[in-house]
Amino acid sequence: AMVGVGTIAFKAAGPVLIGRRALPRGVQSVVDLLAPVMLIALVVTQTFGGDEEIQVDARVLGVGAAVVAIWLRAHVIIAMAVAAAVTALVRLIA
Repeated sequence: AMVGVGTIAFKAAGPVLIGRRALPRGVQSVVDLLAPVMLIALVVTQTFGGDEEIQVDARVLGVGAAVVAIWLRAHVIIAMAVAAAVTALVRLIA
């Protein structure tokens, strides 16, 4: 709940504090990287995180397949479908 409140406060602070002014170039480059970095952190923690230990299972192969799909310039939705399919197949076989 606190993370949600912090997120809302952070999002509201921008328009309140700077209004319609443009951010300085250095700050804008950092802001542009926040969403992808947060997404990567979420994917990594959900893929490898376990009960206080690193887990390597079918999810790792699914994420690997998604990385290959993105590398081959597939759309993100297609990469997600590939990841789900590979993960399901590995779980079915294993």
